Amino acid sequence: MADETDEERLFADAMQDVAPLDKGKRVERRVTVESGETHRIRRDAALGLTDDRADPNFLTLGEVPPRQPLEHLEWKKDGVQNAVFDKLRRGEYAPQGSLDLHGRTIKEARAEMFAFLNRASASNWRNLVVAHGKGERSETPGRMKSYVAAWLEAHPEVIAFCSALRQHGGVGAVYVLVRKSPASKEENREQHGLKSDPDIE
Repeated sequence: MADETDEERLFADAMQDVAPLDKGKRVERRVTVESGETHRIRRDAALGLTDDRADPNFLTLGEVPPRQPLEHLEWKKDGVQNAVFDKLRRGEYAPQGSLDLHGRTIKEARAEMFAFLNRASASNWRNLVVAHGKGERSETPGRMKSYVAAWLEAHPEVIAFCSALRQHGGVGAVYVLVRKSPASKEENREQHGLKSDPDIE
């Protein structure tokens, strides 16, 4: 074509290998309908609500403050009376339950500690002994002891703990005081004519 401009010639050259679409063919789009369960899994993953929420154990496996193998442990929540804590330190409360974590991995100990504290609370055990060992010869000295201390401080049912007397394991074990159940508190109030719990609400 004599009257074609340079631009039109260039466009025609560029398009010479292009075939027109066949009008008879249609592209079908498939729509997949998700089941309710699949939708829930995808939604939970997007929201960050993965299978971790199925594990009720909130005790950490992350880094915790290090404790020395021969360190004497003592901790109590605000509201625990000094007289109650002194009796705990002197080993005057008879243990109602005990847990021995010797030979356990941190992961195993975490699961056992969580189950033990839940059982203690459900059974209305107030006084416990947990043997964690000193860990003097381990690659990370005092590692289990460090985790036990951190877990006890983090558990809402634990109101105090301290290293045990020598006959109960010394600095390789702790006495643990668990919060009273609501029923036990009420019974104590009625028995003693008190308006509040003598150690902690």
